[in-house]
Amino acid sequence: MKEKIKRIEYTYSYKIAHSSELLEFLLSKMNTSRNNVKNILKNKMVLVNGNVVTQFNYPLSKDDEVKIAKKPVREEPFKKEPKKKNKKENNRIEIIYEDKDFIAINKPEGMLSVQSDKDRESAYYYVSDYLKDESKTSRAFQLHRIDKETSGVLVFTKNIKLHSMLKLNWNEYVTLREYYAIIEGNLNQREGTIKTYLKENSNNLMYVTKDNTGQLAITHYEVIRTSSNYSLLRVWIDSGRKNQIRVHMAYLGHPIIGDDKYGHSKSPIGRLGLHASKLIFKNPVTLEEMTFSAQVPNIFYTLFPNRK
Repeated sequence: MKEKIKRIEYTYSYKIAHSSELLEFLLSKMNTSRNNVKNILKNKMVLVNGNVVTQFNYPLSKDDEVKIAKKPVREEPFKKEPKKKNKKENNRIEIIYEDKDFIAINKPEGMLSVQSDKDRESAYYYVSDYLKDESKTSRAFQLHRIDKETSGVLVFTKNIKLHSMLKLNWNEYVTLREYYAIIEGNLNQREGTIKTYLKENSNNLMYVTKDNTGQLAITHYEVIRTSSNYSLLRVWIDSGRKNQIRVHMAYLGHPIIGDDKYGHSKSPIGRLGLHASKLIFKNPVTLEEMTFSAQVPNIFYTLFPNRK
């Protein structure tokens, strides 16, 4: 029998517009006292991106989702699966880097970055499960996210202080966000920069606007390979806006293959043609530059049998 997913009922749901700390954000939104908000947190009634959070100064970043449950959430939104005998063979995540402070994975396409009360599988779930096998007190703190349909580099920290420092000043510490994308057709220029403002509509889709009250988004690209029907691009972004690369490619009239949100196109490789290949940021404590890379899936190159 298929296991039923226990649904959580909510009284409030918020989407974060800019960086903040959880307690102060809740005080600004809820018409109640500081003590009442603290009690809501202590009673496990606050979820951030689908995960129960009780820490008052938990750092929030743009596009995080905060929900207030009607009743205390005594268990995790999803019951964990039984332990597998050979976890390393059966786990869906590929660990590309790990030390005492960080763990980075090559997230598969089709998997959520953050846990959701509507979807059992998430990278956060698998990483948390992996760390708890090592130590019951270990925790994963997510630094950023990539779309469910996108594969590639996803980094977590095991240290709450590092997490707080990085999340509150993420764009200042990141020096490179690199992707590889397969688009429909061929571009007139082999390299270029797209600079627009983006806004979100009522259907949660992003769109390009001339209104400078939108989010400034800057995308750079260079053509790596071409065929008669498709182009493989190396893409790097100065700003990490929601669906930024997907929206910008569609704006150029060359949507990413398999992007049914912005291009309504079919995919000859059976997935979205977008992969997060490299992330570089500075460790705020040591100032060391951390580089995390995930190899471009081989299937991306099957559309380009001849180089360039």
